[in-house]
Amino acid sequence: MKQQYGRGAWKTRRIVASVLAALGGLLATEAAAQPTRATPASRLAPALQAEGAQPARRATYRVQVHDAAGFRQWAQQHLRGAQLRPYPADARVFTVHAPGQLSKLAECPWVTFVDVADREAKPEKEIDGVDLGVNRIWPVHQLYPNLTGQGLTVSIKEDSFNGADIDFKGRVVTSTLFGSSPSDHATVMATLIGGASNSAPTGRGAASRVQLAASNYAQLMPDDAAQLSANKVSVQNHSYGVAAIENYYGLEARAYDQQTRQLPALLHVFSSGNVGNRTPGSGTYAGLAGVANITGQFKTSKNTLCVGATDVLGRVAAPSSRGPAHDGRLKPEMVALGEGGTSDAAAVVSGIAALVQQAYRDEHNGQLPPAALAKAVLLNSADDVGRPGPDFEAGFGQADALGAVQTMLDRRFVQGRVANGATGTFALAVPAGVRQLKLTLAWADPEAAANASKALVNDLDMELVSASGVRVRPWVLSAYPHRDSLKLPARRGVDRLNNVEQITVAAPAAGTYQIQVQGAAVAAGPEQNFAIAYEFENEGLTWTNPVGGTALRAGQLQRLRWQWQGPAATGTLSYRAAGASTWTIIDTNVDLGLGLYAWTAPADAAAGQLRLEVGNTAYPTATFAISQAPLVEVGYVCTQESLLTWEPVPGATRYQVLRLGVNALEPLATTADTALLLNVGGEAAAMQYYSVVPVLADGSAGVRARTVSLAGANNRCYVRSFLPRQLVTDQITFDLVLGSTFRLRAVHLERETPGGFQTVQTVTPGAQPTIELRDQLPEPGLYRYRARLETLAGQTVYSQVENIYYARPGDVLLFPNPVVAGTAATFIEANGLAMRWQLIDHLGRLVREGEAPEASVGQFDTSNLRAGTYIVRITPAGGATVVRRLVVLR
Repeated sequence: MKQQYGRGAWKTRRIVASVLAALGGLLATEAAAQPTRATPASRLAPALQAEGAQPARRATYRVQVHDAAGFRQWAQQHLRGAQLRPYPADARVFTVHAPGQLSKLAECPWVTFVDVADREAKPEKEIDGVDLGVNRIWPVHQLYPNLTGQGLTVSIKEDSFNGADIDFKGRVVTSTLFGSSPSDHATVMATLIGGASNSAPTGRGAASRVQLAASNYAQLMPDDAAQLSANKVSVQNHSYGVAAIENYYGLEARAYDQQTRQLPALLHVFSSGNVGNRTPGSGTYAGLAGVANITGQFKTSKNTLCVGATDVLGRVAAPSSRGPAHDGRLKPEMVALGEGGTSDAAAVVSGIAALVQQAYRDEHNGQLPPAALAKAVLLNSADDVGRPGPDFEAGFGQADALGAVQTMLDRRFVQGRVANGATGTFALAVPAGVRQLKLTLAWADPEAAANASKALVNDLDMELVSASGVRVRPWVLSAYPHRDSLKLPARRGVDRLNNVEQITVAAPAAGTYQIQVQGAAVAAGPEQNFAIAYEFENEGLTWTNPVGGTALRAGQLQRLRWQWQGPAATGTLSYRAAGASTWTIIDTNVDLGLGLYAWTAPADAAAGQLRLEVGNTAYPTATFAISQAPLVEVGYVCTQESLLTWEPVPGATRYQVLRLGVNALEPLATTADTALLLNVGGEAAAMQYYSVVPVLADGSAGVRARTVSLAGANNRCYVRSFLPRQLVTDQITFDLVLGSTFRLRAVHLERETPGGFQTVQTVTPGAQPTIELRDQLPEPGLYRYRARLETLAGQTVYSQVENIYYARPGDVLLFPNPVVAGTAATFIEANGLAMRWQLIDHLGRLVREGEAPEASVGQFDTSNLRAGTYIVRITPAGGATVVRRLVVLR
């Protein structure tokens, strides 16, 4: 029966609990004659329970309380120099910096749980909802599974990321920077670049096998070139900026241009910034709102990539910083999905760049492409967004991983060099039926003088010449410092500002064209190296999500994505289960140019297909899976074995269990059951991570479960928790929660006696993991209980020991007795009344006295008392005085 109490009674409970916690137990009274407990250890996370003898090992804890105001007041009185920081999402959770005071926290009457807050390693850094379809990364994973960035190194320059994150397992380059606290931001960047999805399917980045190095952005100048070379860094990500808008060619920009020429294969990728609505206060574009607001002069370097952000619809995000650079150069050069801002967008491009480098390396005997070539390929394959042609918001467009990788694999590029006044000519055969021809020229320009009004040093000009002699020039933008001028569409002309030039031709006639590159002004010679990438765009539709091997969550909203190359049009979207002869129409008026459709997947598990029909042409997806994700739990972790369990997934015929290997999840076993017994336990279990994939009837893999660790907080040997329940009787009830009842023979409730623990109840476990255990309390006093479990294999498992204190109505319990001088003596009155107490020595002299207001518990200090027998007079409010003898020992 649930008892109702007034405010005073609840305060009584809390004070009782506080006092008895000092004796190793938690006392809680619900009413008269109620058993009460005192177990501060049960409030501690498992990682903290072993630290009772070493309280200084940690200094900061995350604490949950049931009364925030009461906890603050208590902390001011009892925690020396503690610092409390409330958790914004929950007013009852605090981060508490209290070195060496763990035991006090555990004894606090307001605290319900103390957890670790300063742990160095977490098993995962999950990113929910990362849409790798926007930049066509998923199709690369599906079509080119060997392109993972393996053998390459990407450096992340900012704070250190979490090198212990299992998504980076086995691929972290050793660095002294990992001695500092890991940054969540840096960890997200590392995940977007090279996450292996070991933690969850959402934890996969663009290049899942790339090596990851950390660098410190406290120094805004480039890192030491020798160190970068020693670590074989070929891409460095810079997802940071400075507070102010900096739009000039400074020493940092100059140094990055210089380093790119020292390390020709090294590509630096910068975020443009998240102040797209701000107005520059100085420079060429001072006072023009919403333009030229790049956050860091290092981003204005010429030989690097500056990346802006788009939303999920492919539109340039309002906060994304805009160009141009101070001298009218195009900035940013491209954009990518950045739901968290341009930091995310830059990281996505860094990961794509590693795939592009590997695609070239694997076709060129291990050699890496010059950064100018990688840059030309990335910009040439980008999909135009916003205004037609390049602009100062999206640059050359949205990053397209598949297009960039295929450009490298198909060798659709040329490299050359040209001297001042000379012209290099290259033949280009254009096939019939091309919707658009696009080619991009890029070169690593020598560094200019610091604060140069114009940063370009070597000026090259590109033209495309048709067989009939028609010359086509690159697109150029107006850099005149007026908002209307900066928003003018690109026009064809001669570029005297940029070291990147792009030409597009709509519906070119088939035939052989000439690409001409002239050294218009090669001031720093004698020659300038350059690279040109090109592509032939054909009309059609390519699915980005879902692709083959995709698993969609049943009954949940999905972002369907495709790339449409053609005129404005609409299509009909349909779905069918794999093998079905008929299609179910979803929508007859889908805007193909949008490339995105929100669709709720069927609730039933199945393999299926989608298709878009445009006129008489159908574009079906590959077959994909629809299922729920298994909820995997650790049943127990014992000395010799462990158990994984999961709920059955509708539609699954079997399950594949994966285990984390050297750096990725690897198949371990396939079973039709929903549990797997693992031959691993003890200390070895702490290093084990597992996941489960449902397999549908046709053999397709469903949605993978989140990875679980055998070293989790509740992953003990069978026993999850063993806690007493307060009842208004002379009985005590315990709730025993088990991780599993698999192969469990019996459960025994044991009470401690002078001869040891004796069984007072035996229960045969059933299927439910919660077992209720009871015992009759014979006399007032202190009782100690534990649960003992027997397995079918003959193993014995014990719970922790719980202390129970019991006082009859109208009685007072005094303990410990005898008491060692210096140890607090405690007395309990079962009716929850305020009490006055007096301590009298053997000569009848009053030694000490005090009050226990509004409480059923009192406590007094025995320090400096002589050894001997004392009288304790305890008078409850409105009640009769109780006299007890207390023996003090020294």
